[in-house]
Amino acid sequence: MADNKSLIKKMQDRTILVLGDLILDHYIWGEVKRISPEAPVPIVKVEREEFRPGGAANTCANIVSLGARAILCGILGDDEAGRQSLAKYTEQGIDTSAIIKDSDRPTIQKTRIIAKTQQLVRVDREKSEPYPSETAGQILRILEEKLPEADAVIISDYGKGIVSRSILNRLIPLALNRKKIITVDPKPENLLHYKKVTSLTPNHFEASQSVHLPCGTDEETEKTGLKILKKLNAPSLLITRGEKGMTLFTREKITHIPTQAQEVFDVTGAGDTVISVFTLALAAKAGFLQAARIANAAAGIVVGKIGAAQVTVSELNSIL
Repeated sequence: MADNKSLIKKMQDRTILVLGDLILDHYIWGEVKRISPEAPVPIVKVEREEFRPGGAANTCANIVSLGARAILCGILGDDEAGRQSLAKYTEQGIDTSAIIKDSDRPTIQKTRIIAKTQQLVRVDREKSEPYPSETAGQILRILEEKLPEADAVIISDYGKGIVSRSILNRLIPLALNRKKIITVDPKPENLLHYKKVTSLTPNHFEASQSVHLPCGTDEETEKTGLKILKKLNAPSLLITRGEKGMTLFTREKITHIPTQAQEVFDVTGAGDTVISVFTLALAAKAGFLQAARIANAAAGIVVGKIGAAQVTVSELNSIL
């Protein structure tokens, strides 16, 4: 426990550069008492609305919630949702100097309608095709400028277009040559493009889809994880497995880590918490197993909250 608390204190001195898709999460909270006479759907009486940073911004929100510095690199639309997003980032203490605006695409929004603790429907507003080469070049120039300030890089890939092959081909060698930790929360279709990164944190569905193997039992997860690790030639891999916890793969061993979640209300954004805490711990010189255990504890906290949420230093110290 003393070692963990000392590590958490060191994590607060670190800076993480986060590249990824920026999403504005819109929550509509209400109550359901009857079914609509127009169609067999519930009528939600709206009680309140809330906007939160989503996507890669939620990863940054988790970083700053633990007292560390987060530099967010991504693209917002030149629209009201984009301006609202920037205001939220600034309010939370996220460094927005690496964000660019694109007048040709709207800011991605996800609207979730929730009755008490039950999500009823999600409405997405987005365009997710790849960005033009000029935009990718602009992102690369910003990343090269910001990289010296960072102790580690997180790639938060939501499959919305910003994480492209051209950016990865430049960013990963650049970060590794500068001996930066580089971790990835991948989409299955891109997972095998992340060769030699420090670690990846796919969930069991993403891991399974990336190599077309089942990932349910411990034995299946071990076989799938070892195949991914071999293909990527990476030092480690952390597969999150919901109620089964996590499985950490290194070149030396495989470790199954049981969940610490007491109650599960919402898994939205739990992957953001895992990669942010895991990366911060590695940047503070933790080993892979200690970093994974702390990330597992953090995930156990946030799934007990509604919506994309963050963990605080006091909560993490308390559960550890």
